[in-house]
Amino acid sequence: MARRCPESKFIGLGILRGWKWFINTRRYANVVRSPEDLVHGLVYEMSPSDEASLDRSEGVPRAYTKETMEIELQLADGGEKSVVQCLVYIDERRVEEGEPWEEYVHRMNMGINDATARGLPKWYVDKYMRGSIPAEGKKVVGASEEEVFHHAATNAKPKV
Repeated sequence: MARRCPESKFIGLGILRGWKWFINTRRYANVVRSPEDLVHGLVYEMSPSDEASLDRSEGVPRAYTKETMEIELQLADGGEKSVVQCLVYIDERRVEEGEPWEEYVHRMNMGINDATARGLPKWYVDKYMRGSIPAEGKKVVGASEEEVFHHAATNAKPKV
């Protein structure tokens, strides 16, 4: 995130309930409605210039659209949990599961490492991510396609 959005500020961990993370047929991360699932991820505040930069790198509006959604936020400083509005990138056209690009697996693993260092639960990584994003140096054969929301939580501001 620091490379693509240098002015961004990590503010905490987010949970998007009723959605599921997966790799789509475009071979990149996406989220779809799924009542029994949830998406865990990192939440950042971003400047307008960082948001514009992220839009370009994510391919908005060609590859992804942006929606504002309610998430549960646990602030990084350990403050109380709250519900906030958060910007989420979604590919509404490609909602079938696929396999990630080989180079994307490496990038996702870097994101997983950053996220777990900031508190992303290991059980979430194991359940949703490792089926399609094997840990570096490991291969998964016949795995399901699911993972973290790398493209999801950005621009969150707590409601006051």
